[in-house]
Amino acid sequence: MKRVVIIGGGISGLSTALYLKEQAQASGHEVEYLLIERGDRLGGNIRTEKLDGFLIEGGPDCFLSEKPWAARLCRHIGLGDQIIPTTEENKGTFVLSNGKLHEMPEGLILMVPTKIMPLITTSLFSWLGKLRMGFEIFIPPKQGREDETLGSFVRRRLGREALDKIAEPLVAGVHAGDPETMSMRASFPKFMEMEEEHGSLIKGMLARMKKAKEVQRASSGPRPTMFMTLNGGLGTMIEAITSRLDASSIRLNTSISGIEEKDGKFLIYLTGNSPDSTPPSSPPYQGGDRGGVIEADSVILSTPAHVSASFFKDADSALAEKLLSIPYVSTATVTLAFKASDVKLPKSFGFVIPRVEERKIMAATFTSRKFAGRCSDEYVMVRCFVGGSKNESLVDLDDREMVEMVREELKDIIGINAEPVLSRVYRWRKAMPQYTIGHLERVRWIFDRIHKHPGLYLTGSAYHGIGISDSIREGEITAKKALDYLFSKDKQT
Repeated sequence: MKRVVIIGGGISGLSTALYLKEQAQASGHEVEYLLIERGDRLGGNIRTEKLDGFLIEGGPDCFLSEKPWAARLCRHIGLGDQIIPTTEENKGTFVLSNGKLHEMPEGLILMVPTKIMPLITTSLFSWLGKLRMGFEIFIPPKQGREDETLGSFVRRRLGREALDKIAEPLVAGVHAGDPETMSMRASFPKFMEMEEEHGSLIKGMLARMKKAKEVQRASSGPRPTMFMTLNGGLGTMIEAITSRLDASSIRLNTSISGIEEKDGKFLIYLTGNSPDSTPPSSPPYQGGDRGGVIEADSVILSTPAHVSASFFKDADSALAEKLLSIPYVSTATVTLAFKASDVKLPKSFGFVIPRVEERKIMAATFTSRKFAGRCSDEYVMVRCFVGGSKNESLVDLDDREMVEMVREELKDIIGINAEPVLSRVYRWRKAMPQYTIGHLERVRWIFDRIHKHPGLYLTGSAYHGIGISDSIREGEITAKKALDYLFSKDKQT
């Protein structure tokens, strides 16, 4: 029987394992798989906790509806009726500018204005800034397909104010990145496609909106909102996927020191396991439960690029070096709950903060306003984002210092002076990959190099998309690649 080892138990590894199992069964192939995770839980950056009636997301809290793979998987694993939209009656986002909150103009899609009057009447931009954004429709498209940074692209098409007040905090903020180093072609290819196809972002966005309306009219059911989540939190997706995997094929608390290729097989060297972890019922192990070697016909790495690099430092130093060239930043989320009677929040989903404001938090989400069922009406929940490319060192604050820092920021920005009834801090160290200029070339080199190691595959957020949906899509693609390799090889022999 062929054996596949998947290293890394985040959403990438889990979806890869699920699709591998199901694709093998559908094609009549017998495959033994083993999912290895060095931590004590599955899900990676997705972490949902339920405490005293509060539903708290430690990492991402939603997925994009325009990327269908997450919703499709949720329906496939029986969670279709659990998918919920944002609470549209609270819709809206504020931007902090010159120390004051300004409502983001209606019709501003990501960073592209699609309505005239809201842009004219907003207090967020100066008159020169408004004219510059409106003038975008007359800016000729850039010739050639060479990459450029987000900062360069937005200044060229929409002007400096659009970059500082919208694109940087809202668009770059999703990646916790620096707009002066972020690759447009790797991070935001749709914007470049709009420019190439329509000659203008405004024209391109209006065309997309028209097409979306036509699709919606032709479809049944309620219209999805831009952001969607699950009623019980994203952690229910992790639980549902895990329940469909074989318990004997999951190994937690297991670290790996290296991978060796020998006689057409892969040898995965363990550095030690938890005494509580249980090996599979038919273990492919040599050695004891606290170490040893696992043999596999194929290996799929769904770990961060810098972790994957550590497995090749001796076997393929050039591959390891290139993997290490993909930068990562650390972030943290701080969730605070208050009595609703003590706090008055602006009616919106939250606010974003441009770098030029020089604050210690990047943004805040009014969690209890954004999605239903996060807490009872007696309370409100606010989630703040810390770290990223600008203030990464703040992630090292201890819990007490970080909570106090966030409270001071919320007091200054929206006047919250109440004592929280709950606080939770979640740190994600070197967990957010940065798609900087040259990213596509780096990834192309890495995947070409991987061909020198038949049966070895890379998947995850480091390469072709950082979102949950992108990771799920790549997991499905990678599972198929591994099966094709195993069984086309089998036919040849």
